[in-house]
Amino acid sequence: MGDTEYHRKLGIGTSAFEALEDHLERRAYEGREYRHVPDYRRGVERGTVLIAGEVVRGFPKVPRTLVLETGVPTQFEDRVAVEEKLNGYNVRVVRLAGEQLAFTRSGMVCPFTTRVLGRLVDLEALFDENPEAMVCGEMIGPENPYTAHDYPEVDSLAFRAFDWRDRRTGEPLDVADRRERYERYGVPQTRLFGEYALEDAASEVGRIVAELDAEGREGVVLRSPDATTLLKYTTAASTRSDLAYAFSLPFDYGQAFMFRRLLREGFRTVERGEDDEDARERAHEIGEAILLSMREAIRTVEDGGSIGERHTVRASHETIEALLEHLREQGLTLEIKADRREDGDRVLTFCKRVQSSNDKIRNYLEGHVVQE
Repeated sequence: MGDTEYHRKLGIGTSAFEALEDHLERRAYEGREYRHVPDYRRGVERGTVLIAGEVVRGFPKVPRTLVLETGVPTQFEDRVAVEEKLNGYNVRVVRLAGEQLAFTRSGMVCPFTTRVLGRLVDLEALFDENPEAMVCGEMIGPENPYTAHDYPEVDSLAFRAFDWRDRRTGEPLDVADRRERYERYGVPQTRLFGEYALEDAASEVGRIVAELDAEGREGVVLRSPDATTLLKYTTAASTRSDLAYAFSLPFDYGQAFMFRRLLREGFRTVERGEDDEDARERAHEIGEAILLSMREAIRTVEDGGSIGERHTVRASHETIEALLEHLREQGLTLEIKADRREDGDRVLTFCKRVQSSNDKIRNYLEGHVVQE
């Protein structure tokens, strides 16, 4: 297909598409070449894919509110549906030329997810009846190669659908239709806590988030009933977990990542009207998340070890090999920590080396000074 036809399918002018082309990244998956948009450009969603004459739309950026009482009414006009936000990695699944492909948030085909998804959910009937569907979901659980997080209900890896869109236009199904369809096709979904009148939504979300916080879970996504307006709000537990993770690799996450999360907690303590004692307790918990994880990282390097992102995955031998090749193609250095067979699967534990934090910690331990 010519690029002229692509620009029509994207709904943009030729000059806009020409400007976009400079930012497209080229990839290939099992002989299929494709291009994807790694970041938001010219009104085109991050993760949008151009492949074999077809367009797969990216998932829209979801804004965040820091204050529920004022943030919710500015975004919604009537009723608000509240669903759980899960801590995993975002995938969009489509069927092209008879083959299901799973795309990451940035638009790359994930060979691991593409191969393993069939174990977790059967989407064949869904795509047979809805060939233009884009199944949007979260891969969660302790055995995944990107964002490992424990959920008591997931032993290894699981899929949870949270949206349904037309892969060509990006238009969503409304919340009620989407949930009914996924239930009909037997596709597991994120939790729906309820649909609330606008005047009750902020207080109800506050109550729900407090319960999720106590369980150490991620947060919520709010949607208008037609699913065209989205808003997210996360728990303090999620913030602490993010900060602990970031400071376990202290020189590999930028200041913006850390500042955004500290900002959430600053607004949260005011939003909740915390007294001095409660605010100090919050500060204590945040400080522990930051300092203790950084101390562990420094001690690990001091003892001759290395730090990085540790993951365990379970799949066939071929799927694991495809994943390792995919990660190495992105320039990642991997250390294999354990490799075994279990119930016919290969179970691999590996560490993604983060060179900056390892090198800088070692240099400072050896006496290099900090230039400030």
